[in-house]
Amino acid sequence: MHSPDELRALVEEALGALELWPQLQGQAESVRYSLSVGGKRIRPVICLATAEAAGARAEAAMPAALALELIHTFSLVHDDLPALDDDEERRGHPSTWKRYGEAVGILAGDALQAEAFRLAASYPTTRVARELAEATLGMIGGQWLDITGTGDEVTLHKLKTGCLFAAAVGLALWVAEVP
Repeated sequence: MHSPDELRALVEEALGALELWPQLQGQAESVRYSLSVGGKRIRPVICLATAEAAGARAEAAMPAALALELIHTFSLVHDDLPALDDDEERRGHPSTWKRYGEAVGILAGDALQAEAFRLAASYPTTRVARELAEATLGMIGGQWLDITGTGDEVTLHKLKTGCLFAAAVGLALWVAEVP
């Protein structure tokens, strides 16, 4: 089994080598930028560690782990937009929309989400993509609670943050074929 730091390094390497869909054209630059501005990569590390603990190889869970990171990054890119939090910086760097413009920022988030589902769909079972979709929808529901000021704070955080953490474990268990 790998240490968390080793898993994080594997995630960084895999993100750097990620082959984006060629039809993205110049949009790929903003997608790569969004992924390059750092982060702890907690969700993919949890996914890989869980897969290893369940008897699978980390490499087998890497597409699922990357899909989680792409969904998380998509949510941050969209969250930074003027229509939501209007953040001009993310992790000490210009936010994607601030660097490339609002329209390109929206498309970067959209592309990250689509790439995540392309990775999730690479598994022979549809359960990985379904679990990722359900977690993403929960996260979006949490974002809605946040921007509308409705709902209680526990539910907001459970959805906005907790859904992807739960999916990190769930995806790993599907990959490891744990019933």
